[in-house]
Amino acid sequence: MKNLIYVIPKENHSDKDIKEILLAHSEVKFVSLVGIDLSGNDTDERIPMTIFLNDISGFAKGAIQTDGSSVVFPGIATLNNAKTDMLADFDCNWFIDYNYENIDFETKLPVGTLKIPCLLLHNNIPVDSRSILKKSINCFKTTLHNLFKEYPSALASFDFSYEDIDEILLTSATELEFWVKTPNDDADIEELSTSQELKEQYWSRLKGSVRTALEQCLTLMEYYGFEPEMGHKEVGGVKAQLGETGSLTHIMEQLEIDWKFSDALQCADNELFIRNLVRETFRRNSLDVTFLAKPVQDVAGSGKHVHIGVAVKLKNGKRVNLFTSTKKHFLSTIGYASAMGILKNYEVINPFISPTNDSLRRLKPGFEAPVCIVTSLGHSVDVPSRNRSILLALIRDLDNPLATRFELRAPNPHTNTYLALATLYMGMLDGLVYAIKNNKCEDDLLSELSKAPGEDSEYLEKHRAYRSEENVFDFYTDEDREEYFGKAPKTIYENLLGLDEYPEKLEVLKAHGVFTPSLLNSFKMAITTRWVTEINNRILNAYAEEIRNSKMIHTPEKALDLDLANWQKINDLRHFIMKDTYSKTSLFTKIKEASKVENYKELSALQLELDAQMEELRLCYSNYKKNLLDI
Repeated sequence: MKNLIYVIPKENHSDKDIKEILLAHSEVKFVSLVGIDLSGNDTDERIPMTIFLNDISGFAKGAIQTDGSSVVFPGIATLNNAKTDMLADFDCNWFIDYNYENIDFETKLPVGTLKIPCLLLHNNIPVDSRSILKKSINCFKTTLHNLFKEYPSALASFDFSYEDIDEILLTSATELEFWVKTPNDDADIEELSTSQELKEQYWSRLKGSVRTALEQCLTLMEYYGFEPEMGHKEVGGVKAQLGETGSLTHIMEQLEIDWKFSDALQCADNELFIRNLVRETFRRNSLDVTFLAKPVQDVAGSGKHVHIGVAVKLKNGKRVNLFTSTKKHFLSTIGYASAMGILKNYEVINPFISPTNDSLRRLKPGFEAPVCIVTSLGHSVDVPSRNRSILLALIRDLDNPLATRFELRAPNPHTNTYLALATLYMGMLDGLVYAIKNNKCEDDLLSELSKAPGEDSEYLEKHRAYRSEENVFDFYTDEDREEYFGKAPKTIYENLLGLDEYPEKLEVLKAHGVFTPSLLNSFKMAITTRWVTEINNRILNAYAEEIRNSKMIHTPEKALDLDLANWQKINDLRHFIMKDTYSKTSLFTKIKEASKVENYKELSALQLELDAQMEELRLCYSNYKKNLLDI
């Protein structure tokens, strides 16, 4: 393993360096350009290394093309205009992806593929997720730089001036949670739920192939320079069983892996590569990995908390965290303003954070998943605390000022990190423009961020509250939560409505051309199509199998009146959900009909009704089985 090369850093991307490195490592036989479409899908191909080495500069100019209709750019790359250029990005790290099941005959080493992040251009215009993030980063840095120059008082609380700034730094990190299981083995949902409630799995000892795979992942991450910080069990899972051969079977566990922060673009690249590394490493250990946000009903889903920070590098080499206050405050003016920008504009950020059916299933009260647009700063400035019931958490370490940052708790493993970060930075920038141009101090911003519902404010909405140090699920009623923090969307249709109902907030994303109208329209089309397709081709099929498996299991001669009544209720639900008659249309058919005529408002309402009916069916069937002596 030590003979392999794992990364070509951006400092070594001259033609000369690239050739020297790759010619010395003939086991790296292919190149793959990695573009990210608007749904977060990454491209993968195998280009022989000789083609790349013969025309390295050509790859920087778009020497490779793809069929844009095969990736997700609806309304942009169409069937009659599908050519999309793939432009290699030389300003980031390149990783080598090794196939440990394909050993090169000459070198006796695994065959490697050089993964090069790229931009996707249609009609010479960047249209991919990566390019959107790059534009948002440039916009944020340039605008903030100009604001500091025009309003030097914005830096009054720091011990440096505008002239001392060498570079503005955007730091980011993600945490990756996932479920792992042995193929074809399913655990009982009630057993999983009970284990979760008893906290039997969280931080418990790893065993067998799960331990091996996780340790291999962490070791490989070190080789790649990701600087892993921890891998551990999460709250979900059950105790595995010991098979006849001595190996563990019926594995069903939830894990988390964390690694060191980096700049925003590299953060998104790192996470994309690590996700594939995890999946392949566990597969080599005969384990399935799923990054679904809610793979098991009524059991904890998987999150991907996104950490964001802003710092400056001074000309003397010193690094200063712009979120850390030098006064008796939770945050600096930059920190308060950034939080306010995210919270105020979250209705147009949320569609990019939770764009799938699966993601919204995770965001429900009771599973420590955030449903309210609210932050928490802590009970006191002197003693940092953590409120796990809110959307935007402040992370502080009094002994390490550089660690001050925000943690967005809503993303999941399939959230497109490129677009998520892009929208967050644009939201933060809106708050910063307000605070700096209006010469707001820490006291002003803390007061506005802590406002009560109905209290006047200059930037935040009057009828809303934005901060709570309480457990928002226990302290407030459902009605109070909606009134104070906004109504959480329950379907993709409801989530996408934010892009139509808040045009003034949408302008925040469109500032400086970061999100163009065509990109926003393409994103909406892509997410809507996926929503409808998943409902009709996955959710209905999965529910149909579940309904068919909810069979009568009692024998009439041994059944009591309660058993008969229980079964009758179950059978009525089965028919209502799935079975058509001449006089009645089932929920399934209503959903298909609403999809066909593109009545998305009706489809959204029917989806909620279907989920409620399925939940009722599961409960009834569980009670029915528990009352039977003979099954």
